[in-house]
Amino acid sequence: MFDLSALFQVATATIATWVPKLAGATAVLAIGWLLAGWAKRFAVKALQASALDDILVPFIAGLVYVTTIALIAIAAVGVLGVNTTSFVAVLGAAGLAIALAFQDTFSNFAAGVMLLTFRPFNVGDSVEVGGCKGTVREVGIFTCLLTTGDNVHIRIPNSKIFGQTIINYSSSDTRRIDLVVGVSYEDDLGLVIRICRDLLGSDDRVLDEPESIVAVHELADSSVNLVVRPWVNSEDYSSVRWDLTRALKEKLEEAGCSLPYPQSDVHLHQPVVSD
Repeated sequence: MFDLSALFQVATATIATWVPKLAGATAVLAIGWLLAGWAKRFAVKALQASALDDILVPFIAGLVYVTTIALIAIAAVGVLGVNTTSFVAVLGAAGLAIALAFQDTFSNFAAGVMLLTFRPFNVGDSVEVGGCKGTVREVGIFTCLLTTGDNVHIRIPNSKIFGQTIINYSSSDTRRIDLVVGVSYEDDLGLVIRICRDLLGSDDRVLDEPESIVAVHELADSSVNLVVRPWVNSEDYSSVRWDLTRALKEKLEEAGCSLPYPQSDVHLHQPVVSD
C-alpha cells in the first residue's frame, strides 16, 4: 500500500533542503545581474574618460559584462550545492576549444587593439601595410580597410599589419622629393644646375626650409646623373613631383641639353668566304 505519510515527509525534507538553496541562488543571480549592469556602465564611463579609441569601448564593456555574468552564474551554481570545481574545469575546456577554433580571429582582435592603442596610422593616412599601398578608410577591431588610387577597396586582417613593417607617408607634414636627372657628358653642368634651381625657385609649393639640393650624383655609363631634392608639404608631394619631372625635361631641352638613354651598338661582320 502506498504510504502517503512517508511521501509527505520526503517531499517536506526535499523542499526544506532545496527552497533555501533556490532562494539563495535566485538572490545571487538577481544581485549579480544588477552588479553586472553596474560594472558595464562603470567600464563605459572609465573607458570613455581614457584615451582609448571609441570603437573599443562597447566591446571591452561587453566583455566585462559577460565575464561578470559568468562569475555570478558559477557562484549561483555553488549555492545550489553543485561542485563548481568540475564546472569551472568544463568551462575552461570549452573555452580552450573555442580559443583554438577561433585563434585567427583572436589574433586579429589582439592586433586591432594594439593598432587602436598605439596608432601607427589614422584614417585618411597614405600607408603601405601588409604588402598593400593605399589610403586608410577604416581601422576596425579585426580588419583595416584601405582604398587604392584607382578606388579599389582592400580589407587586410589586423594580424597581417601589426608586427610587420608599416610605412606611413602622411605621418610628417613635409616630404622630400627625390629625382634623378641624366644629361650628356658634353652638356654644361653649371647650366643644368642653374636650370634646376630656377625651376625649384619658381614653384611656390617648394619649401624654402629645408633647403633644396641639386648636385652631381654619379658618372654613369651613358649620362652624368644629378639629384634634384626639393622639400614640399606632404599633400603636394605627387603633384609637385609630376609637374617638376615634366618641367625639367622641357626646360633642359629648350636650353640645348640632351637627355641620354642607354644605347647599344650592334656590329655586323660579313664572314669572308674563301674560294
